[in-house]
Amino acid sequence: MNKKIIRVIFILILILILIFIFFYFKKTSNLSEINIEPNKLEETSATSNIIEDVEYSSKDARGNEYIIKASEGETDINDTNIIFLKNVSAIIKLKNSKKILIYADFGKYNIDNFDTIFSKNVIIDYLEKKITSDYMDFSILRNSMIISKNVLYTDKENTLKTDVVEIDIKNKNTKFFMYDMNNKINLKSKY
Repeated sequence: MNKKIIRVIFILILILILIFIFFYFKKTSNLSEINIEPNKLEETSATSNIIEDVEYSSKDARGNEYIIKASEGETDINDTNIIFLKNVSAIIKLKNSKKILIYADFGKYNIDNFDTIFSKNVIIDYLEKKITSDYMDFSILRNSMIISKNVLYTDKENTLKTDVVEIDIKNKNTKFFMYDMNNKINLKSKY
């Protein structure tokens, strides 16, 4: 009977050793996975955030087309639907109207609704009119372009300085106004 007890003890010790080895290696393999994967994620997010030669094109239900290009785009870390752009140019092709050309140093483009904010050295060419400013908010949903900050509006006959120009892109109505009611719009006519 002593031999049987020795065998049982030997088998139990062997089983305990195998269980210990199994759990030890399983635990160390999990630790190495935890150390490797976060490094991979950090590298991916840091390197994939900037896009060169960006171009987006969209068409709405009414047939209006919107094309925006930039030398560089960077995805917003907090909202992946927002792209920050550099050296921006845009073409807005309105149905039954002429093209609107827009240029700016910077832009903020929303991929979901195509709304775009242009900033720094903004130039808008539209219906033989040129508008320069430091800021423009373009919205397809609102059908509007709101241009502000150092606005200079020129056409064949006039030069106009104002705080804000608001253009309804659907019916082409244009409003000029000042933030301070005591200030007046400066208009110079060639005639």
